[in-house]
Amino acid sequence: MTVTYEPISTQTLGTATASVTFSTIPATYTDLVLVFNGTSASNQTMELRFNGDTATNYSATRLYGDGTSAVSDRSSTSDVMLVGNLYTTQTVNLIQVMNYANATTFKTVLCRSNNAGAQVSARVGLWRKTPEAITTILVRPGAGANFSIGCVFTLYGIKAE
Repeated sequence: MTVTYEPISTQTLGTATASVTFSTIPATYTDLVLVFNGTSASNQTMELRFNGDTATNYSATRLYGDGTSAVSDRSSTSDVMLVGNLYTTQTVNLIQVMNYANATTFKTVLCRSNNAGAQVSARVGLWRKTPEAITTILVRPGAGANFSIGCVFTLYGIKAE
């Protein structure tokens, strides 16, 4: 089986921005992968919302380490899914949304986040809304922060052939 990553949309920020939205996502792929490369004005979490859902249908578990210690934490019944980390120095987040077009299951998200000077982390998230296909993804930094100028967001669809 061949797996192909097809770019759906890329957004490069020309101004500091409080959120980025990917809308009208086609249902023609098995999974989605969102790649973030950039910085934030302050150290924050990265948050997702699907299809405009602001109810407390999101949860996430994180494992992270900074070279000295390893820690885990969990968020439950949140109005956003905590998926990655943002720093004032270059950060990469790789977020996979599995089975996003299936309208009969809850949605699982995996994220790997790294910043060479701070920490590496892995998160698993769950969107527990009545099952529906994901057609819109809103990405934002936590605590009212902004993404910095020059941040690049690329959404890929994965096709299994």
